[in-house]
Amino acid sequence: MVPQVLDEPIRSSLSQVADLIPGLVADDFGRPEVVDALSETEVLFTCWGCPPLDTQVLAAAPKLRAVVHAAGAVRWHVTEACWERGVVSSAADANALPVAEYTVATMLLANKRVLEVPEDYRRFRGAEKQWRDLYSDVGNYGRIIGVVGASRIGRRVIELLRPYDLEVLVYDPYLPDADATDLGVRRSGLDELCAISNVVSVHAPELPETRHMIDRRRLGLMRDGATLINTARGSLVDQDALTEELVAGRLHAVLDVTEPEILPADSSLYDLPNVLLTPHFAGSFGNEVNRMADSAVAELGRYAAGLPFSHPVLREHLGRTA
Repeated sequence: MVPQVLDEPIRSSLSQVADLIPGLVADDFGRPEVVDALSETEVLFTCWGCPPLDTQVLAAAPKLRAVVHAAGAVRWHVTEACWERGVVSSAADANALPVAEYTVATMLLANKRVLEVPEDYRRFRGAEKQWRDLYSDVGNYGRIIGVVGASRIGRRVIELLRPYDLEVLVYDPYLPDADATDLGVRRSGLDELCAISNVVSVHAPELPETRHMIDRRRLGLMRDGATLINTARGSLVDQDALTEELVAGRLHAVLDVTEPEILPADSSLYDLPNVLLTPHFAGSFGNEVNRMADSAVAELGRYAAGLPFSHPVLREHLGRTA
């Protein structure tokens, strides 16, 4: 990941705010050269694949005061022991933007039935058809969008939806009424949201209590022809029940995440015409990774200047964040 995350311009920016240890990638905190470096390290600049920062690592790094993460979730490497040592920053805000952009784009396309229309156009190749009659129910005007989870990404989705003539419902037990008002959305129960939305988009964290929150019963509540979008985690949706609905053709789906993450080769989801299936692709890819790295370098610059992080990770929020 290092060449992707730290290209030459970003390395140059990083070197202006920190004294770097050239060429060292701490993919294993037990390697002798990494242990030696830890003894003088004040800040760890981390990304995907960072090993856990356990008590043994922290004991080898007595001067460590901050962890700056150039990616989203920190739960895989920031352990309980870290919170007594210093502060943590994450580029989750930077990573939320491409996920929200992907989500909104697929929402708008789903309501225009972009998966179906091209297939029919190919099938009726060259024939005169009354397309307005065949697709009289398509469109985005006045459609109801249900957002499950007013998370960082959920809120970015809501912001990006503002220019469109849509009604937005939100289900989130932690969302205060005042925040819902500020966001310009209506709070809703999850059952109601599933029952009346044209598109249901999942943005809740992966926690024991959110497993299969979109279960067989709630899928059954969804309108005929509605679209389920999942860019969160596959475990939030009962995939077997969803597959049955999709095979029957009653629902449509945009699935960027599944359970398991890589589906078996014989999964019907690969071939269903009413499913847009992507390989956990909504988040930062290609040049979007540079946005996260730039965010992390800016955070390190704030630390070097004695300023608080703009994007701190708060210990008390870990229990209900991705």
